[in-house]
Amino acid sequence: MNIRAVLFDLDGTLADSLADLATATNHALKQLGFPTHSVDSYRYRVGDGARELCARALPADKQDLQDEVLRRMRQHYDRHCFDQTRLYDGIPELVSALAQRRLHLAVLSNKPDPFTKRMIAHFFQPSPFAIVRGQLPDVPIKPNPTAALQIAKELGAPPADWLYLGDTNTDMLTARAAGMHPVGVLWGFRERDELVASGAEHIVAKPADVLPLL
Repeated sequence: MNIRAVLFDLDGTLADSLADLATATNHALKQLGFPTHSVDSYRYRVGDGARELCARALPADKQDLQDEVLRRMRQHYDRHCFDQTRLYDGIPELVSALAQRRLHLAVLSNKPDPFTKRMIAHFFQPSPFAIVRGQLPDVPIKPNPTAALQIAKELGAPPADWLYLGDTNTDMLTARAAGMHPVGVLWGFRERDELVASGAEHIVAKPADVLPLL
């Protein structure tokens, strides 16, 4: 591989945000009188955008309330998104090492674009990422490869020259559809079997394991 660029997922890859996402969603559910869920169970609810997160958290017969849950969830998350969220151990060192090698670095998340940019700005000063992009209107979310391909085009590196780091099947499917090299990370929200089954070319147990893939 001639790797010139690395594309990162955000939640579950750069940052452990599970507790804050779970708390915000549970807050919305509780306000509306619905059962809440354990933080750990949200590992399988996050990853495909906030609307899908709320749909997965709602009872099956209450799906008509997705918009209201989403509104309340976002209000709470806006105020509390950094209460428990932290970068994973080894991520600052990995990003620094990649930047020193003068690779193109970018972030692509299904989290709404303002939240994505806000989180990266909070944890990385100055930001080493040439592009930070979340969910935008009129752009399909992952695993559709449109946004990943746009980033590759904007940075002038063909998809085959990219590593794509992510922690879910959504990320692996996105990378494969875009023609990038999917790298599944084991420190995130999902398990090895899911990453392998969805097309990971490499599995890494800790951030430092990414460097030998270059």
